[in-house]
Amino acid sequence: MSKVEVLVTGNLPAKAGEALADLFAVRRANDDLAAVRGFARGPGSRGDAPLLGRMPKLEIVASFGVGYDEVDVNHAAGRGIVVTNTPDVLTEEVADTALALLLMTVRELSAAERYLRAGKWLTAPYPLTATLRDRTVGIVGLGRIGTALARRLDAMQVPIVYHTRHARPDVAYRHYPDLLAMARDVDTLIVIVPGTPETRHLIDAHVLRALGSNGVLVNIGRGTTIGDQALVAALKDGTIRAAGLDVFVDEPNVPAELMALPNAVLLPHVGSATEHTRNAMGQLVVDNLWNWFDRRAPLTPVPETPWPRGG
Repeated sequence: MSKVEVLVTGNLPAKAGEALADLFAVRRANDDLAAVRGFARGPGSRGDAPLLGRMPKLEIVASFGVGYDEVDVNHAAGRGIVVTNTPDVLTEEVADTALALLLMTVRELSAAERYLRAGKWLTAPYPLTATLRDRTVGIVGLGRIGTALARRLDAMQVPIVYHTRHARPDVAYRHYPDLLAMARDVDTLIVIVPGTPETRHLIDAHVLRALGSNGVLVNIGRGTTIGDQALVAALKDGTIRAAGLDVFVDEPNVPAELMALPNAVLLPHVGSATEHTRNAMGQLVVDNLWNWFDRRAPLTPVPETPWPRGG
């Protein structure tokens, strides 16, 4: 029996690429895609309508990563195409990075290292910094990663509140249905929401002003949730104290104004970037495709793909 044709794009981990080549007939974007039935979308690539339209027999898009805003899920849903992502396997890794980025930003740890390397410690100690000890953290988006981060902050005895559209009955943290009200009541915001039209510029100038001059903002979700110009202005004029970012609007292009700011801690989207976690994510891409073609059962369908059918 001939192998199922699967389009593979982007920078999937080598192990995942090898597994896909072993199980399927791999096609690339420049090939004839008329017979392709599966699509393994790796990082750095898109799944927009024009590409999906070149695959009339497409049944499933297995997307690498929790975020899948690069995939046109409306187009897929309209054609009955299953879309999957890779949740859970990266939860703890990204929560670790979020906590590290928070500490780096509040305690100015990367600036302190640069201070040492520049030889400035020889003449004076590094200036005193802010602390987590007197802060309340407001988590914007208490999903899998937000919950894992909250566990870590609990262990550090840092008070937590959260903003989501609906309160979660399974957590004891205070829920704020109004983001602006939460920003007024806390001094630290950690944003962990997907990039959707609804979340675009969710953190705007009004929210930043509400956060205040002692405020710290950390974004580990998607760059589109924060307006670049509003954030640069807030950091420049002291509207907020500092920001720590792992995601940006036009990655890997980071605004020069942002890079020039001493109160911005910037990471190159490394939230889940360990060999262990990326290999697990890649394997889940493979497993979603294999399970679909073997038993018509996607492992991790996204909400826009109700499963089972009719759900």
